[in-house]
Amino acid sequence: MNLLKDKVALITGAGGGIGRGIARCYAREGAAVLIAEVDPVTGAETERELQQMGARALFVRTDVLSKESVEASIQAAVDSFGGLDILVNNAFVPSENVLLEDKTDAMLERTLTSTVWASWWAMRAAMPHMRQRGGGRIINFTSIDVDIGAWQHADYNTGKSGVVGLTRSAAAEWGRFNITCNAIAPTAMGATFHKLAAEIPGFAERSAAARPMGRSGDPELDIGPVVVFLGSEMARYVTGITMPVDGGLHLPGYNSRPAHVPVREY
Repeated sequence: MNLLKDKVALITGAGGGIGRGIARCYAREGAAVLIAEVDPVTGAETERELQQMGARALFVRTDVLSKESVEASIQAAVDSFGGLDILVNNAFVPSENVLLEDKTDAMLERTLTSTVWASWWAMRAAMPHMRQRGGGRIINFTSIDVDIGAWQHADYNTGKSGVVGLTRSAAAEWGRFNITCNAIAPTAMGATFHKLAAEIPGFAERSAAARPMGRSGDPELDIGPVVVFLGSEMARYVTGITMPVDGGLHLPGYNSRPAHVPVREY
């Protein structure tokens, strides 16, 4: 298929998990892919995979905690592939899972930098290049954790809430440039899922059972196609939305209270 033929996409965090699944889908649909990844090993592996699929692909080491690094990756896509049509802001830097009262300023600062600031930097750097191409697509990442106020994720919830506000603002202001901006809230078997599944007996089974569809999502088969849709001409009139891609988990939600925390402490 060629839904993204002749398009140039930059995907942050494309070295593994959901980002890698999206990159593979984009390559299959004909896009040239800039793999903006901090890990040189997984970044290079994804580059080789996409090239073996017949796609134009380039790995550029990118640290989303650094404005200079983020802006350099945008420029690398333009220099290497001639422009930029699609920006997928997937990467973020996780913090320790601790209660709100135990979160530190440093944790919040790092999380805000890797979510809100990184998306802000990338979007503002990409916009002029998208205008030159006659328009573009921006896909940002938020989370169901924002809606349920997930325990031990206070900094993450705050950052992802900010991403939603940024997404809506860009959709409102940049529609005049034919640039759409949407957010997705995915859950899938990415790196964090596999880590928890290895550490917590029964986690994978409980995770699947919590969803109305009865299974956990696959990064490439379940998440990637939605991001292809939002990056393609099929979504040319879709902007400013937040789309859950979670097998229906947003319907029942989930209880994230740690077992060791009392219901009342007063």
